[in-house]
Amino acid sequence: MVESQTDKWIELRNPATQELIGMVPETTNEELKEATKSAEAAAKEWKKTTALHRQRVMMDLQYLIRQNMDRIAENIVQEQGKTFVDAKGDVFRGLQVVEQACSLTSQLMGEKLTVAKDMETYMYREPLGVTAGICPFNFPAMIPLWMFPLSIAAGNSIIMKPSERDPGAMMMLAELAAEAGVPKGVLNVVHGSVDCVNYICDEPAIKAISFVGSDRAGQHIYTRGSANGKRVQANLGAKNHAVVLPDANKQAALNAIAGAAFGAAGQRCMALSTLVLVGEAKEWLPELAERASKLKVGYGMDPGVEVGPLITVQAKERAERLVQSGLDEGANILLDGRGIVVKGYEKGNFVGPTILTDVKPHMECYREEIFAPVLVCLNVDTLEEAIELVNSNPYGNGTAVFTNSGPIARKFEHEIDCGQVGVNVPIPVPVPPFSFTGSRGSFLGDQNFYGKSGFLFYTKPKTVTAFWRESDAAHTRSSVAMPTM
Repeated sequence: MVESQTDKWIELRNPATQELIGMVPETTNEELKEATKSAEAAAKEWKKTTALHRQRVMMDLQYLIRQNMDRIAENIVQEQGKTFVDAKGDVFRGLQVVEQACSLTSQLMGEKLTVAKDMETYMYREPLGVTAGICPFNFPAMIPLWMFPLSIAAGNSIIMKPSERDPGAMMMLAELAAEAGVPKGVLNVVHGSVDCVNYICDEPAIKAISFVGSDRAGQHIYTRGSANGKRVQANLGAKNHAVVLPDANKQAALNAIAGAAFGAAGQRCMALSTLVLVGEAKEWLPELAERASKLKVGYGMDPGVEVGPLITVQAKERAERLVQSGLDEGANILLDGRGIVVKGYEKGNFVGPTILTDVKPHMECYREEIFAPVLVCLNVDTLEEAIELVNSNPYGNGTAVFTNSGPIARKFEHEIDCGQVGVNVPIPVPVPPFSFTGSRGSFLGDQNFYGKSGFLFYTKPKTVTAFWRESDAAHTRSSVAMPTM
């Protein structure tokens, strides 16, 4: 670790209390250049290591993360505001990607084919060199673990920029990576905001950028990075719809929707923020509101708390403004979580579970990603209307359908235009043997995160055609036969 010489610092506050818990340095331009220089030098040596050596490092890293899971989760509660249980899930879902990185020995296997007599063509994958990761605030452990383990396992070095709002988890992971055997310079961590991001987009030595975050930032990074010749994968915003059919298991569906809509205070890119009720399923809304109203709001380390604070005061104000915009445009409010005050945490950025009904597609509360524990509800008469509604939305991160009908589920699966579909599964984020496959307005790039495509993103193919004449082989037996060719 190197102490920054910056004169610019960003306040780091506990979102449940507004307590100042630290200052985050804005890495200077000279320090960014030094990190890049270090990464370049390390990449040249790291690529020479064997896949088996890098596999062992990943195995040790996953062990260390598992041993330190509670400690990392406690930091996430303090800096990001999640409940302790949810924060442990944040770490665990990232840990699964580290475990997948241990499969690099099979994932990075090449191909070989004899194409003519004494001639073979074979392809293998090489690391890119220096890569970079730019992370959001909402998953301080999971998203970094989507990025640096696969990049390092593939033989690259990487420069990570965690969110300036909650960088602690990334710093802890970097310490564990060093303990696991990741050499100096292979994993670098820098801090900052716009200037830091622009440096990563413009620096010629950086060959690829992984990004997860907002639409505006992602579009900027994708456009600027791509213009500079970099490979970019960017997960952007979302508006995930849950479609509920009247034949669904009501109790299971309502429990799943309440958890997926209000868990993590709605600050998930795969949160079910939009509920589409088909036909008489709209009559279930009062029961959903009853369940949501019983969710305990508070500080994430306190027993029984299920909904924590939003990340900043500004995020709280924005969520409350969008709720009000829905009411102003004609929606109704079934459950109002605005203005909630948690005893002992009166300054916290809390918004309780909120349900808006009779929402229409033209309303701002439907068009915008609220990123808060706010569920907007729309009514349709048929499954076809529901599918058309979801497909008309510009986002394509994920969706879910709740039904007990196999034919309905199959129709929905094949006609819906979203990258990730859940059938009676509220948050269908794939486990790492598969990839995170958001689509349309939710993703920019051509290789998705983790899974097989994760390794493909961090490597490039090299194809070799080799010709070695068998007749040139030394120490062979003489032939006395008449040559025929």
